[in-house]
Amino acid sequence: MKTFSAIRAGSALALTALLMGCVTAPQPLYSWNGYQTQVYSYLKSAAPAAEEQILVLEKGVQQAASKGAQLPPGYQAHLGLLYLNAGRTDQALAAWAQEKKQFPESAQYIDYLVGNMKKNGV
Repeated sequence: MKTFSAIRAGSALALTALLMGCVTAPQPLYSWNGYQTQVYSYLKSAAPAAEEQILVLEKGVQQAASKGAQLPPGYQAHLGLLYLNAGRTDQALAAWAQEKKQFPESAQYIDYLVGNMKKNGV
């Protein structure tokens, strides 16, 4: 009887170990690619130049596209602001349009940015 219980317990333990080996970690919802670091740097007084941040964020866009991953909310909007600061208004508008398309709830903010840009004659 004790042998049967030991075999049963050993089998249950082996099955549990086998099933635990099959568990994979859940994939993140968004591909952040250093986005938080870039926003933090942008908000600090000693932020790197807009062009440097643009290069980092563009690389993140390419990495996300190659993985088939989504960018987080605000990524394209922030990239658009950096484009605008660098005088690249066409790219800013394109990034904002992409943000608005991916996250329709950002439409009011994006419309505000575009309206502000036009109001200031940019």
